[in-house]
Amino acid sequence: MRHFLFTLLLLIVFSCKQDQKNTKLTGDVFGTTYSIQYYSEENDDFQQQIDSLFYVINKSMSTYQTNSDISKLNRNETVEVDEHFKKVFSASQVIYEATEGVFDPTIGVLVNAWDFGPEGKIISLDSLKIDSLMLSVGLNKVKLVGNTIFKENTNTFIDFNAIAKGYGVDVIADFLESKNIENYIVEIGGEIRCKGTNIEKQKPWKVGVEMPHFDGTQSIMKAISLHNESMATSGTYRKFKTDSLGNRYSHIIDTKTGYPSKTNLLSISVITSNCMSADGYATAFKAMGIEKVKDFLKTHPELKVFLIFENENKELETLSLNGFPEN
Repeated sequence: MRHFLFTLLLLIVFSCKQDQKNTKLTGDVFGTTYSIQYYSEENDDFQQQIDSLFYVINKSMSTYQTNSDISKLNRNETVEVDEHFKKVFSASQVIYEATEGVFDPTIGVLVNAWDFGPEGKIISLDSLKIDSLMLSVGLNKVKLVGNTIFKENTNTFIDFNAIAKGYGVDVIADFLESKNIENYIVEIGGEIRCKGTNIEKQKPWKVGVEMPHFDGTQSIMKAISLHNESMATSGTYRKFKTDSLGNRYSHIIDTKTGYPSKTNLLSISVITSNCMSADGYATAFKAMGIEKVKDFLKTHPELKVFLIFENENKELETLSLNGFPEN
């Protein structure tokens, strides 16, 4: 009888483990899509709270919303910024200084000015126009004092799109942890942060690194396991234009000159502890080039990086740096 009860207990425990399901939430946000999975013993549904967090972040930093704090700042209206804005601004300052201005949330005015044209051809700009616009570029010309932003040049346009998705991922991840969720994965537009394991599959969280395709198709080059880390990827192969010689230009503007720059880097994936930093550095590395990235990483062991690039023969090559996982 005792043996029977023990066997029955094992079957019940095994059955419960087999029935463990992740809560899955998906939707649209920040001009892209999101996917969230987490395991909750109580089957908690946090959709409403997550929607509220997205709303607050957009209200603070969306350049697509005319009534957001950042849009008001860009119109030189007086506004007190919230904690979300201050955290992203401070993180942007750190990356701006670390990369010597390569990462710069004020460069968007040049990106918009170049336009890149509807036919995929780069539109030439007068050098005087570029010089004029460059006077408003530079995060060092923007100061945060208390809850107020001060701009040296009223034409300076602030845009956190290169780091905001990663920040949004962190906000949702931190919220889940505040609810004692120990196993989750949060993904917004390809930027990811995870913790614990995939309880439903009883396996580590697996994420994919895309193979670059210029025709818009999608496939996975490699799949890796993420353990209590974040990963962000920045690519140049989806949005690019060509000049009269057939050279490809990404939406990369040299922050020192204001001109578009060529690059053979197609995809940059960065793994680190938080997704905001991963997002910002992935953007910066896109503009730095391979050799400068390699030099930079010598003093930044906390950043694991995977590069996909074209060699001189237009063949794809890859480079793993600082212990980026193989699988």
